[in-house]
Amino acid sequence: MLKRRLHPLYRAVLAGLSLCLFSLGAQAALPEAVAQPLKAAGIPAAHVALWVAPASGGAPSLQHNVDAAFNPASVMKLLTSSAALEVLGPSFSWSTEAFVQGELRDGVLNGRLILRGGGDPALSWERFDAFLRELRGRGLREIRGDVLIDRSLFAPASREDFDDQPDRAYNAMPDALLVNFKALSLRLIPTAPKQLISASSMLPFAPLQIDNTLLATPGACNDWRAGIRSEFSSQGEQLRLKLSGSMPASCGERVLNLAMHDGLRMTASVFRALWAELGGSLTGSVREAGPAEAVPPEQPPFASWRSPSLGEVLRDMNKYSNNVMARHLFLSLGRNDSRQPLTTQLGEQRLRDWLASRQLNLPGLVLENGSGLSRRERISAAGLGNLLQSMWLSPYMPELLASLPIAGEDGTARRRFGKQPVSGFARLKTGSLNDVMSTAGYVLDSKGQWQAVVLMINDARAEQAEAATIAAINYVFQPAASSAR
Repeated sequence: MLKRRLHPLYRAVLAGLSLCLFSLGAQAALPEAVAQPLKAAGIPAAHVALWVAPASGGAPSLQHNVDAAFNPASVMKLLTSSAALEVLGPSFSWSTEAFVQGELRDGVLNGRLILRGGGDPALSWERFDAFLRELRGRGLREIRGDVLIDRSLFAPASREDFDDQPDRAYNAMPDALLVNFKALSLRLIPTAPKQLISASSMLPFAPLQIDNTLLATPGACNDWRAGIRSEFSSQGEQLRLKLSGSMPASCGERVLNLAMHDGLRMTASVFRALWAELGGSLTGSVREAGPAEAVPPEQPPFASWRSPSLGEVLRDMNKYSNNVMARHLFLSLGRNDSRQPLTTQLGEQRLRDWLASRQLNLPGLVLENGSGLSRRERISAAGLGNLLQSMWLSPYMPELLASLPIAGEDGTARRRFGKQPVSGFARLKTGSLNDVMSTAGYVLDSKGQWQAVVLMINDARAEQAEAATIAAINYVFQPAASSAR
């Protein structure tokens, strides 16, 4: 049940807003400053949706194709973020807990240690290390038994074949005990062309063998990841990683993040490495906790670790468009007192209940995982614009705004808007998939007024729409100057 009440003024404005937005005509000509680069890229206007309106409310000043349902890519994270802020609250945090079963005396546990995941989306290896230090600080030194990993909070989900690059970090699946985003981080250091590139793990990980034939090549550093091929395999407890292909030497030192889809192996390997570094010992195995090995409800934890607040998590998630973090938020919306395993269906129902309570009408909305890493998800530009205006009136607007990349300055909006007039004057969530390019957020225009803007492009040539995207955001920032060009 939603427990947060709306301020009466907020409720009244939202009710009028929905009626206003969806009563207006949805099709109008695109500004010439935007139409020209679209035409040059060979993208029809019918494959573009553009919506602009004052952030604080009122009728759109520009709307083109705004009622059609588009694939938004990562811009869908705006909806997940907004729902999480208002349903869970910006101070919400996740807990990872440790339980001891057996006798603990003089630092020696004759029994087993259970680590229970609470869905923390930000449990980096540094934070996991701090959690294990807490166990050592409480007197645990030697574990003469097994370590059980309880990941039962999230219902099992089949691995998705989203694209032909399964080892890319953005393809990591949710895990109730998610360590380091299920990403194995490698430091790549090229020397000269035609020479072997040094590859080493940045993550305490035991045992890991890297078979590396990655070569440095001449040429400019463009999409440096495209030439790298990776393949995981395992032999017992040992993980092997085969690296092959090439990377331009001009790229210099880079960090390559690869998705580890075996969450149990990931957690077990990092635990073993960190526990040994901390002077701890383990005589048993690290394995999955079975249904009959659940911790009794009345047993207090030996130690617990709290994640950063939701407000802090949103900044990491949105600035760098972290998909697995967004999926954790979406699942967390379905939390309940019964510890019923969380599913995307529960998260979606909670989100739709929130939309109804806020009187937000988003026709054509299709949800799958809340991250935008989906071929199915859809939303209209008018619906997303409606959301942006309503969140501007929300008491949690500052947290949402602070989480968005600053145009030309940080996150995913740094490179694209780095040398543009709008640089520093917009907070924008960007998104891209094959055949999709999108941007949405808030622009402080040249008159000092905040504007809400939504731009979505669904076309086979979408990757060539960067010039049109820049033109559209600059148009919102300086409409008169853009029209004069």
